[in-house]
Amino acid sequence: MAEPDVLSKYEAVIGLEVHAQLKTATKAYCGCSTQYGASPNVNTCPVCLGHPGALPVFNRNVVEFALRMGLATNCSIREHSTFARKNYFYPDLPKGYQISQFEDPICYNGFIEIELGQGETKKIGITRIHMEEDTGKSIHDLDVDTLVDLNRCGTPLIEIVSEPDIRTANEAYRYLMAIRQIVMYLGICDGNMEEGSLRCDANVSVRPRGQEKFGTKTEVKNLNSFRNVEKAIEYEISRQIEVLEGGGVIHQETRMWDAATLSTKGMRSKEGSHDYRYFPEPDLVGVHVADEWVESVRGGLPELPLARKRRFISDYGLPEYDAGIFVEEQSLAEYFESTCSALEKKGNDRYKLVSNWMMTEVMRYLSEQKLLAAEFHVKPQSIAELVELFADDVISSKVAKEIFPDVLSGKSPKAIVEEQGLAQVSDVSWINEVIANILAENPDTIEKYKNGKTNVFGFLVGQALKTTKGKANPKLVNEILTQKLQDAIKG
Repeated sequence: MAEPDVLSKYEAVIGLEVHAQLKTATKAYCGCSTQYGASPNVNTCPVCLGHPGALPVFNRNVVEFALRMGLATNCSIREHSTFARKNYFYPDLPKGYQISQFEDPICYNGFIEIELGQGETKKIGITRIHMEEDTGKSIHDLDVDTLVDLNRCGTPLIEIVSEPDIRTANEAYRYLMAIRQIVMYLGICDGNMEEGSLRCDANVSVRPRGQEKFGTKTEVKNLNSFRNVEKAIEYEISRQIEVLEGGGVIHQETRMWDAATLSTKGMRSKEGSHDYRYFPEPDLVGVHVADEWVESVRGGLPELPLARKRRFISDYGLPEYDAGIFVEEQSLAEYFESTCSALEKKGNDRYKLVSNWMMTEVMRYLSEQKLLAAEFHVKPQSIAELVELFADDVISSKVAKEIFPDVLSGKSPKAIVEEQGLAQVSDVSWINEVIANILAENPDTIEKYKNGKTNVFGFLVGQALKTTKGKANPKLVNEILTQKLQDAIKG
């Protein structure tokens, strides 16, 4: 790896090509299922297998999903767009070409905003979003030869191509995470990189700082996790700088990320568009998108993650960290809002208590059970009720945690507290009397406290709670005990 002082002499220029597999029920040009995990080669037909004479019929939902993404990323929508054949040979591409878009993609000239931390944001341009079909899958590690599963062949994709606006590996990571959040919020892709439904290729080049001309770029493939995207780009930036510093030349090529060695390796020379011999797809008519269709899709867009995060901060008074955690998963954000809506008393202090409770007990349970918030069986009203019992000093935080397993079983928090007699007592005169008796029984603790041994305070609080069987309001116990000890010191 290049040394930090050498790295600082250069600037990286990075663009990402993100393929999102669309959650349509059927494939792009035929009626075959897009179900993931089916037995090999069962979700196929003459159309997606490329049999002679089989004609494609376009799936309208693919356009609908592409429009959603285009509008969510501030793109212009092209009224008329066409399909093209991208020609290349590979065992998992039975037709010998891929139906894609070339000269006139359906969405173009957009941008998204990413957060860089500490309140800083950056706009990353979107060059184009186009529709295309997926290839099959080559499997190299199950037999002595390459096996081919064509179930995925013909599954609809959108390719989201960024401008070369990204300057660091971390920016690339944040951009990719933002794209993932958006496609998931829109309901058009599940965002799972491990299963291949979200894939990313990175175009990376470096140039001396201050130079406007781009350096020679390489394309890095085989990026199968978000962190691997960041690691691969970091490595490739350092590798290119080392080559240049050593007097070498960067060659335009496609490289593969090897997660085992944490390095990139050369695969082949980088193809240009001329290598694919694009020409218009003769079997499909062009796509016409009327203004009415665009506005209909725009009207159905959900609130997007960054906008929701900002609203959580402004409307609920949440810290940026809390808001960021909730908007990572759409159903978790919705559960938080539903819980806040169920509170009888509103206010930022109560909303923060809901946030605290969800990020500890609720999210711990969801993690242990491997559930999404949408699959959580406890109604938001129950969590709101539990939070209010604590906020109103009816129960302590300790009791709230102890009864949570009963809440998970479907019982009402209020009913649990009543049945088990867990409501804490806030009778000031009673607590005064309890503490006075404890101090009378432990006169040496007052002297120790006067001499600076403040750890006796915890002992006395414990005695008060033990005497009252945990029913005394801990907040009042602390307040009254503090006052009595201060009075004792004053004499």
